[in-house]
Amino acid sequence: METTQVNLAPPFTRETAIQKVRRAEDGWNTRDPQKVALAYTVDSRWRNRSEFVTGREEIVRFLTRKWTKELDYRLIKELWAFDGARIAVRFAYEWHDDAGNWFRSYGNENWEFDAEGLMHHRYACINDLPIKEAERLYRWPLGRRPEDHPGLSELGL
Repeated sequence: METTQVNLAPPFTRETAIQKVRRAEDGWNTRDPQKVALAYTVDSRWRNRSEFVTGREEIVRFLTRKWTKELDYRLIKELWAFDGARIAVRFAYEWHDDAGNWFRSYGNENWEFDAEGLMHHRYACINDLPIKEAERLYRWPLGRRPEDHPGLSELGL
């Protein structure tokens, strides 16, 4: 079932923050850098691990590199906290490299939005855990996580 399309702009309520997080998860699971970049302001500033990214053009280049390396990428995000124009999430995603080595990457993100609901700051801390293919928990077809697939808390992550 598709999330109702409402203006997800600050100040966030618990309901709109949860919807914003799911919309972000759905976008990233498309693995379409051009589409994902539209959720950010033209001058958005990121810290992703130890890399600093500024603006949509750099976001597109960053995500293109990311999804060239991180194959069969599947992501789950979960709301951690929210206040006004800010949302904090935790997430985990699974992927493999071109040699077939699987990883589960865990992290936290802090987001801040403009009045229209576009993200203008994103700070991400991420750690990669090597896993065996048999340990994978995300086995849905590439794309949007199905509504009936467990989230992070339900998976014990």
